[in-house]
Amino acid sequence: MTDEAQHKPTVRAYRRSDDDKLPTSELLEALGTTISPDLLVQALTHRSFAHEHPGSKHYERLEFLGDAVLELVSTETLFRLHPDMSEGELAKMRAKAVSEEALSAIARTKLHVEPYILLGRGEAAQGGAQKSSILCDIVESLIGATFLEHGIDGAREVVHRLIDDTLAEVATEGPALDWKTSLTVKAHQLGKGEPVYHMAVSGPEYAQVFTARVSLGDEEEILGVGRGTSKRKAQLAAAADAWKKLD
Repeated sequence: MTDEAQHKPTVRAYRRSDDDKLPTSELLEALGTTISPDLLVQALTHRSFAHEHPGSKHYERLEFLGDAVLELVSTETLFRLHPDMSEGELAKMRAKAVSEEALSAIARTKLHVEPYILLGRGEAAQGGAQKSSILCDIVESLIGATFLEHGIDGAREVVHRLIDDTLAEVATEGPALDWKTSLTVKAHQLGKGEPVYHMAVSGPEYAQVFTARVSLGDEEEILGVGRGTSKRKAQLAAAADAWKKLD
């Protein structure tokens, strides 16, 4: 066996039945398309795995491409469905629909992609297949791979299959589209000061947890608390908590 063959990754997953199918057939069925084996492996390969297997390609370039395709298709869909909405309203809906939270949920509930992700030993031990950031990246890389294989029309079909439900849902969410802005507006309406976010960080560098506590103006009372894997996520959660309590 050559060194190249020894290092070439394969996608494997345990299956309960239908062992005559390719291991990734369920994933492709959920995605609603076909992707050549080598490209599919790349789309599922995290940088940590590529570091441990020289010659392997990871998904970051495909993710970059898929992110652009996803934004284009979601933008044109929202533009067509909501002719009376402003640019700002459309932008908020798009941001919510293609957020890490939304895409990682799609990865978990529609694609069930976790068993297929190729991770290095350290990342796997840290629960990388359950990390929202990695799951979000995988959705975008699969869209990028679909674009390379089938062009914009094929990619558009996959994007619609994955996010149309989310696009419809965010159109009804109102303040949830931008909790921070909504909290500021509500505070002003009640004659209160600007939201002030107090941040704290805990946990190891590879799995940091951000905690945000929000108060209003010069008030010392903490009105809302939120946690997340980034500063922005924690602040959004805190703003949502405060908005719901503020009256």
